[in-house]
Amino acid sequence: HVQLVESGGGSVQVGGSLRLSCTASGLTFGSHCMGWFRQAPGKEREAVATIYTGNGNEYYADSVKGRFTISQDKAKHMLYLQMDSLKPEDTAMYYCAADSFCSAVPAGFRYWGQGTQVTVS
Repeated sequence: HVQLVESGGGSVQVGGSLRLSCTASGLTFGSHCMGWFRQAPGKEREAVATIYTGNGNEYYADSVKGRFTISQDKAKHMLYLQMDSLKPEDTAMYYCAADSFCSAVPAGFRYWGQGTQVTVS
């Protein structure tokens, strides 16, 4: 049973930073893809960043390149998203996701956390 639990969201000023964490259980780090997605009110869920836990290959949405960094701690079964230089348009619910293969679309992931809210103003 795969379980993903996000934490670290909150309110921050423009230009500030936040670090999101995702605790994963029920899956093997090293043979899964994990990612961060976000959904703003009235908008579709979109990929922010993904990482294949086996080889560390990363993907970033153009809108966050150079500002966000995805990382993993295999020993702790943790996924992180360091978000710097935050903008108001980064405001959204952020979700942790996992599946066997990486995809840049939400439909490519079977397992999801409940989300953590990020508000930038």
